[in-house]
Amino acid sequence: MNNTLIENSFQEHKEVLEKLTLESENIEKIINICEKVLETKNKFMFCGNGGSAADSQHLAAEFTGRFLTKTQPLPAIALTTDTSALTAIGNDFGFEEVFSRQVLALGKSGDLIFAISTSGNSKNVIKAVNTAKEIGIHTVALVGHSGGELSKITNISVIVDSSFTARIQEMHILIGHIICEALDAKRNF
Repeated sequence: MNNTLIENSFQEHKEVLEKLTLESENIEKIINICEKVLETKNKFMFCGNGGSAADSQHLAAEFTGRFLTKTQPLPAIALTTDTSALTAIGNDFGFEEVFSRQVLALGKSGDLIFAISTSGNSKNVIKAVNTAKEIGIHTVALVGHSGGELSKITNISVIVDSSFTARIQEMHILIGHIICEALDAKRNF
């Protein structure tokens, strides 16, 4: 039985990956926006819930640490990491505001926010994107299923065509790593 489960998981991963190749143009557009953000000395913000919060932290760490090469660190922050801010905002304003309040406090025109959601319908992530747009922040969504609301309101979205959360999250990290590798290649010094 375990062998069947393992083989099925590999097969599902391959099938979702094959469909993801259709999003290559959108990934390239995201890389281009990232380069523009760097040229204007702006920053990157990441947000999401649950596994997408972990993905936000993972990718922000890749930006501020290093990916493959020891390049200059990139200005990035995961809006999911400050437990004092999250709990204070959640308590005083409601959970839907936990990211948007941070965007208001930390964001400025020309920044970029990565909104990560497997459903594309996380209310607090949608609120963060809407707040970002009001400020003039570039908006990017990494989503699953059919893209949900986030794919309709962001500048660019990459939709992982799957309804299985694990496969979606695997592809979100792959997309993030592709972006990191592309930025490393252009900035390797």
